[in-house]
Amino acid sequence: MVSKLSLDIQEQVEKGISILRRGGVIAYPTDTVYGLGAGIGHPRAIERIYAVKERPLDMPLPLLVSDVAQITELAESVPPAARLLINKFLPGALTLVLPASPKVPGIVTAGGKTVAVRIPAHPVPLALIIGLGTPVVGTSANLSGQPSPLTADEVYFQLGDKIDFIIDGGRCPGGKESTIVNVTGEMPVILREGAISRVEIERVFGKITVKKED
Repeated sequence: MVSKLSLDIQEQVEKGISILRRGGVIAYPTDTVYGLGAGIGHPRAIERIYAVKERPLDMPLPLLVSDVAQITELAESVPPAARLLINKFLPGALTLVLPASPKVPGIVTAGGKTVAVRIPAHPVPLALIIGLGTPVVGTSANLSGQPSPLTADEVYFQLGDKIDFIIDGGRCPGGKESTIVNVTGEMPVILREGAISRVEIERVFGKITVKKED
């Protein structure tokens, strides 16, 4: 159930959906930081996201979905560990890395065998996903290596006119990127500790591995 949006935000969301349908690229607020989005069915728009962010093409892009059913469509399988985390933390600031279904475009996975997915706890991205009818790319709306933006002005400062529209939903409530957990192996591995702490995840699993930075 998507929370009711103000008239102004609803109008911005409808414009955003229209742009996404045409293969455009938009920025939008989430429960963590501002995201940069394109519809999963528009490979040229996804290519633009890599170019706009100056992101290496070998780095996969995360996807935002509206519900667990979309996760099961994007994943080859959803292991028990993943279901535990979904039940505990989603919707919320947790991104799960799962075995990718063949349905996921290679440009999203960067040619790899996994896909990163998240259900945001914010009405704007949920409304975009539901309105578009497909998952939306959910990478942070910043230049690679620069701080993730928390306001529409911060998005514009970094990206300017390189994208088609910025939904101004005010300051993001979370202010910190999502935690990323790989659940493709025997035990979950934290790839990035973000808004959800290692301690919170260990309450679900006990001791958990954290990947060392390269």
